[in-house]
Amino acid sequence: MMADTPYDEKKHNDSVDVSGPIGHDHSDEDDVMREKDMSRVKSHATYDEDEAMLHYTVGDPFPVDPHAPVEEHQLTLRALIVGSALGAVVGSSNIYLGLKTGVSFGPQLFGAIFGFAILKPLSKAITTPGVIPGWIWGGDFGPKENVCVQTAATSAGGLGILFVSGIPALYRLNLMSYSPEEDFGKLIALTISVAYFGVAFVIPLRKYFIIHQKLTFPTPSATAYTIRSLHSGKSGAIAARKKSMALLITFVLAMCYKVTTGYAPGMIYDWHIGWAFYRLGWTSMIALENYGWWLEFTPAFFGAGMLSGLNASWSFLAGTILAWGIIAPSLVATGKAVAIPISEDFPLKSIMAMKFKTLEEYKYAPSPRYWLLWPGVLIMLVFSFVELFMSSRSLVGGVGSIVASVKDKYYRWKTRNDPNIVHPEIHDNDPAPPQDRVPFWAWTSVLAISVVLSCALVSTQFGMNVGEVILALILGFLFSFIGVQSSGDTDINPVSTVAKASQLVFGGISRGQGLDQTSGERLNLIGGIVAAGAAAQSVDMCGDLKTGHLIGAKPKVQFVAQIVGSTVASFLTVGLFVLFSKASPCILYPDPEVNCSYGAPSVSAWAAVATAVTAPDLPVPPTSGYTAIGLSVAATITVVAKHLWLPKKYWHWVPNWNAIGLGFVVPQTFYSLAMAFGSVFYYVWEKRSPASFEMYGFSVSAGLLAGEGLGGVIQALLQVAGVAGNGVTRGTSAGCPGFIGDVATAAEYFCG
Repeated sequence: MMADTPYDEKKHNDSVDVSGPIGHDHSDEDDVMREKDMSRVKSHATYDEDEAMLHYTVGDPFPVDPHAPVEEHQLTLRALIVGSALGAVVGSSNIYLGLKTGVSFGPQLFGAIFGFAILKPLSKAITTPGVIPGWIWGGDFGPKENVCVQTAATSAGGLGILFVSGIPALYRLNLMSYSPEEDFGKLIALTISVAYFGVAFVIPLRKYFIIHQKLTFPTPSATAYTIRSLHSGKSGAIAARKKSMALLITFVLAMCYKVTTGYAPGMIYDWHIGWAFYRLGWTSMIALENYGWWLEFTPAFFGAGMLSGLNASWSFLAGTILAWGIIAPSLVATGKAVAIPISEDFPLKSIMAMKFKTLEEYKYAPSPRYWLLWPGVLIMLVFSFVELFMSSRSLVGGVGSIVASVKDKYYRWKTRNDPNIVHPEIHDNDPAPPQDRVPFWAWTSVLAISVVLSCALVSTQFGMNVGEVILALILGFLFSFIGVQSSGDTDINPVSTVAKASQLVFGGISRGQGLDQTSGERLNLIGGIVAAGAAAQSVDMCGDLKTGHLIGAKPKVQFVAQIVGSTVASFLTVGLFVLFSKASPCILYPDPEVNCSYGAPSVSAWAAVATAVTAPDLPVPPTSGYTAIGLSVAATITVVAKHLWLPKKYWHWVPNWNAIGLGFVVPQTFYSLAMAFGSVFYYVWEKRSPASFEMYGFSVSAGLLAGEGLGGVIQALLQVAGVAGNGVTRGTSAGCPGFIGDVATAAEYFCG
């Protein structure tokens, strides 16, 4: 889903476990047991679902209750509007989270639960048979229309990956106008150029990945189980009401809390412990402040830890401690990196500089942040490819199967009129009736239009020739194949990291063409954006199709919902990016002497790779390069040993090197601390009270994530409107580093 999320593989596979007892009354515990997995979902209809489940094959559509009402209208205007609105909420949260850490989370379950909470009671309250056309309002809200809502939410919340990585990197390298507002049309053109390509070409892959290979897709499968349980009679309605209320309450509280923190950040949001100890006389503790070690009470990343699990969250913290607690201070102490003084009155220093005047400074006098960037990027890149290689038997088999299928179809077409050749009958094992599938003409038309649109928009607006655009789209297709396989197996979407390989490809092209560095960087980033965007869309869409497959929804309805949601996302994400960049210009143009609340690690990584592969000389500190190679070798050995010699039941004890690399790239140490605490809270909750955990766990974590994200959007709007906290007339600077009670310096040291 979007930017790399270090999900705990074991945790998410456990989330779709299909074993356990069955309850019968309406207590919290028994309600939970009904909806935990397939065997526990109980209908009070007249047919025996227990008997049906005995013959159920995992990966096939859920058994159909013959007495359930028929949903005449799966595709409705109300479903598209509500789904797109919910996707907009999660999309805004993901841009907020992505600009802070490069991590984002999918809106599938959020859209499914909130969609049910909104439309189920409305469909019962407003019944207008024959008055409002069915395609507008439909009838009673059922599970298949719920899939339509969830699909629209996923696609409307997508494309954020572009605006937390490659597109801001264009501004960091001065390859666009100074302000995104001036490039609004260009940004929409770039977004549209990738919005539909992935949606179209994933349709023919559905049959292989979902029907033939039956990949698990943990989160989309969990979404399908949730949708089924929400609609399972009276017990489902009770569970849905409880889940929805938990989600709504945590969402509203987190949103209001985030907005409030903008007026007293040093008191209720960030606790600068090092600064406090320094003021009390323990002067050496100022080092905690200088290296970013303070506490932030962030609901979003506490919730992110709850979703990611112990392995990923604590691996992230381990990478943070190694990078910012051990290596960074050692670099400054030994002179391998430089910390810049930022205050004349206090020993406050900055270690965040990312730009330097000369190549010598890049290599021999960098900031700790720049030095640590290279090991982090290489660790994540190597880990993703090695993990993919070690799990690639099914991937290689998949490629072989698709190639063989294409050859067989071509041979059948070529010999279709030869009376001497009798072709064996092809068994159609697709459970969706032909009339419910996406017609060949529909997806091929969208594919052809999207290719033409991409070539026209990117070549005219950004100067790439048609061949380069087509190459970027082909790379996007290849990366999507990798991403779908990985996401289907483990719930980990490596597209953002793997797509950096496209930067290497376009780096070689720019060198071969003899382009100057500015032109080379632009080609590098635009090509990477097109490839990454197309791949990310296809991975998200394939997950949606898995959910629809299990519920028995019509693929053609989901296809329409994906098109509509992608259209919404094309405009929504551009607007959100302009808003955030206007409220916090440091996202695009970081000042090493000013603490920016948005670390934008993916932006730094994309910009650094673009510079490195196009520069005449590699601007990497030698010691950083050696460290990057050494840690990448360690990551490789770990992954190989895990796959070859360690039983799978122990894999959750193996460090997640993707999360460790993220710890190097993200300079804000408090995010990994919050995630670690969140994962422990989630683990203890699960062990101590499994019933309430299953009922409320996801709702609470999703509410925290989306609530703070939307609160961040409101803060940005307040900043643009000129009514946000400033430490003088609005809010207070108390607790902020450098502020000692002098009103004259309150605005200067305000840390909101």
